[in-house]
Amino acid sequence: MKYISIFIILFFIHPSIFSQDLTIARIWKNYEFSAKGAGSYQMLQDGISYTELDEKGDLVKRSLNESVKAEILVSAARLVWNNAPITVAGYDFNKDEQKVLLWTAPKAIYRRSFEAFYFLYDLKTQHLTALDEEHAPQTLAEYSPDGTKVSYIHGNDILVKDLLTGKVRKMTEDGKRNKIINGTTDWVYEEEFAITKAYGWSPDSKYLSFLKFDERNVPEFQMAIYGDLYPQQFTYKYPKAGENNSKVTLHLLQVSSGKSQKIELGNYEYIPRLNWSESSNQLIVQTLNRLQNELTYWLLDCNSKQVSTKQLYQEKSETYVEVDDNLYILKDGKSFLRCSEISGYNHIYKIGFDGSVQPVTSGVWDVIEFLGLDQEASTVYYASAEPGAIYKSIYSIKLDGTQKNNLTPQLGYHQAEFLNGMKYFIHTYSNANTPPVTTLRTAAGELVRTLEPNNDLLAKMKNERLNPRTFLTIQTPEAMLNASLILPLNYDPTKKYPVFVNVYGGPGHNEVLDSWDGNDYFFHQLLAQNGYMVLSIDPRGTQYRGTAFKKATYLQLGKLEIEDVLAATKVFAQRPDVDASRLGIMGWSYGGFMSSLAMTKGQGLFKVGIAVAPVTNWRYYDNIYTERFLRTPQENAKGYDENSPINFVKDLQGKYFLIHGAADDNVHYQNSMEMISALVKANKQFDLFIYPNKNHGIYGGNTRNHLFEMIFEYIKEEL
Repeated sequence: MKYISIFIILFFIHPSIFSQDLTIARIWKNYEFSAKGAGSYQMLQDGISYTELDEKGDLVKRSLNESVKAEILVSAARLVWNNAPITVAGYDFNKDEQKVLLWTAPKAIYRRSFEAFYFLYDLKTQHLTALDEEHAPQTLAEYSPDGTKVSYIHGNDILVKDLLTGKVRKMTEDGKRNKIINGTTDWVYEEEFAITKAYGWSPDSKYLSFLKFDERNVPEFQMAIYGDLYPQQFTYKYPKAGENNSKVTLHLLQVSSGKSQKIELGNYEYIPRLNWSESSNQLIVQTLNRLQNELTYWLLDCNSKQVSTKQLYQEKSETYVEVDDNLYILKDGKSFLRCSEISGYNHIYKIGFDGSVQPVTSGVWDVIEFLGLDQEASTVYYASAEPGAIYKSIYSIKLDGTQKNNLTPQLGYHQAEFLNGMKYFIHTYSNANTPPVTTLRTAAGELVRTLEPNNDLLAKMKNERLNPRTFLTIQTPEAMLNASLILPLNYDPTKKYPVFVNVYGGPGHNEVLDSWDGNDYFFHQLLAQNGYMVLSIDPRGTQYRGTAFKKATYLQLGKLEIEDVLAATKVFAQRPDVDASRLGIMGWSYGGFMSSLAMTKGQGLFKVGIAVAPVTNWRYYDNIYTERFLRTPQENAKGYDENSPINFVKDLQGKYFLIHGAADDNVHYQNSMEMISALVKANKQFDLFIYPNKNHGIYGGNTRNHLFEMIFEYIKEEL
């Protein structure tokens, strides 16, 4: 009876008593708190069917009508090549959806690019064929619109395979690594313009447009890769601020003859976007000058024998102009859509080929993302920060600016991926304390079905000792700043607590968002369980508050941002529950730049600063990003030198911990090496850890677990 009584008592105790304490290993080794995604869905042309890869690796066709039985289109058991099974990583259909392009064994090149082995699968014959074993692996393979050919890139050249004859033809012959690139992009375009595919088919399948990158005069950067007796040297083209870019030119290739012509586009430095119309042989191309403050739209018309080129639209700015992805030629054949900040806020405009400009959206808020256009219904879908800079909501609106509807009225962060036909979208909702829930919705926002509720993670979180992440504003002498806060577990307002500041602060990225923060959320909860307040601050220069706020940092990256973080931290530290002698700060990448500035320009405000993969001098970073905000070092030496922490190491106070991956192709290890040299010269002590062969993300194997265990122990010991 005694043992039964104990059991009954335990049964009625709150389940949290059985919960484990958070640990770095649970977060970064066992990945117990990773949210699940819903997988990849493709809507078919009938508007009611969609496809997905299931857990067995089968490509399955399903219907929104649940009474229709699922159909296996491609069985994983049939995917065998050279007596070995292949695992599908991704797929695309041809236009009539009778053939599938499959790819397997993808290998990352840089952040977005990858190469893979591509296969062709005929749904009627169930026959599997390698795309091109002689020229493998490939990248960026796709069907021509008429489905008779497949284009792809290999060895920096464009190839086309005729599916009727099986013949492969090289459409360019001069591709060579670190010299000439055809049809895909160089490192800096991929990183800063977010583009890897630099070619496309005309709607009638007669032409290929493509960009050619001549990078022979771009300086090379080398990184040592360790593991062998003698380290290998990885060499690639990386244009730092003020240095030569690739010479990029636009070409039009007639597929039948193989002949190409160079298209003249006036004076420019960059060609960041190109896209064909969906229905007509019209190509829209964007060009941008070196200062990135003059963006020009060009129309290339191939509907007649004589190809014509016309300048459609030009936008200029005293600072910089954002590149736009919305290269949609409307069905009237006389206009296209663009997002622009010409009003002081980012909005969608209908631009006529005659130069006329008509707003589709307007207001004192920013459009975050253009999501798509239903041409038949004349309806635009977009995401905006209209409810506030920390939120994201999905809206629809007519092309004439009427009938605006909020499809996701619940506050938080809403993501939408519209499927083929624009009748449905994959909707993912989260907030700061709720992991993502993914559903399928109609274009009107109505729920069709829940795809991934993440119920297991939600249930697990109920048994953890968590404090909510809340939002606040901090008024400094210069600005009202958005911030977020997690209080220590078992918080007592009569006590004083140390504060850990998590910072990013760079243009184009907000840290203070009412959205799920993944494993970082649980790391911050771990700090809260150990008695720390966790504070995040978005300074001037961050976005979704209009251009005046975002572009205030122009020509002086780091100056206003660190002034804001220092000022906001000082205001926050005046709270009676804060121990102002125990303030710490940490950031990664631009955040590492900010935490380094905090330790060198902060006059001892912070006791501890941790900088992971930081920029320490903008002269070391790539030119597209850096010159967008600072212009060149030759034009604006003051803007570079007066705000780079490497030049202020003599003023370092507190404990400074520098961490970097030695194979970081983005923010080079050079940044930390030069910082170390400056610190030694100034006789400043610091802590350092280098991860061999790790890139900007510092991950792989046990790396993340090791990294955050080290950071956690450092915070506990020093703060």
